[in-house]
Amino acid sequence: MSPITFAHRGARTEEPENTLTAFSRALELGAGGLESDAWLAADGEVVLVHDPVARKRLRRLRVARSSASQLASVGVPRLADLYGTCGTGFELSLDVMEARAVEPIVAVARGVDALRRLWLCSPDVDLLERLRAQGDPPRLVHSERRRAVAQPLERHAADLAAAGIDAMNMHRSEWTKGLVALFHRFGVRAFAWDVQEPRHLQAVLEMGVDAVYSDHVARMVAVVGEWAAS
Repeated sequence: MSPITFAHRGARTEEPENTLTAFSRALELGAGGLESDAWLAADGEVVLVHDPVARKRLRRLRVARSSASQLASVGVPRLADLYGTCGTGFELSLDVMEARAVEPIVAVARGVDALRRLWLCSPDVDLLERLRAQGDPPRLVHSERRRAVAQPLERHAADLAAAGIDAMNMHRSEWTKGLVALFHRFGVRAFAWDVQEPRHLQAVLEMGVDAVYSDHVARMVAVVGEWAAS
């Protein structure tokens, strides 16, 4: 099975990142998934932007103090807008930037029957464990640098599996073939982010990772496609 090809903040090398045009372009280029960052606007809407302050030229809006319509004026879409524009035929990886955004994210995805293709990412294992305990069906991803994982990785993989967390997401330089096999042994998928160059894509594909995140969508899709066909 081919790894999921996540377009990091959409096709951000061609269009402004985290915009509907960037997301649409990424899907046109063949990405199997989209990646973004989720916050709550002042009116409770889930919006997709990387930083707590949205910027467009000289305008700056603090996300927590601005409504979704105000944020739209600087190019920030709602999660609902993403589904409305692009449909639901793709995997969606969202970095949960604040815990209070989780329930609204799940509500939006449930409303369009997209929960099974939603991956919620967080460095906070306690948050992920609470989410799984609630029984909601989104996929859950522990996204963290290897050096920040205090326990041995075998113990960590076992704990993630026991908590029902679906995947571990680490920087592509932190994975080895042995580590991928270790997490797979516990039924936990291995995701690799910041996979930009063809040689890096080839390396993690040979390791057996289950998903890659890249800014260069056409390159990612081509390399993964060639690897899958070989």
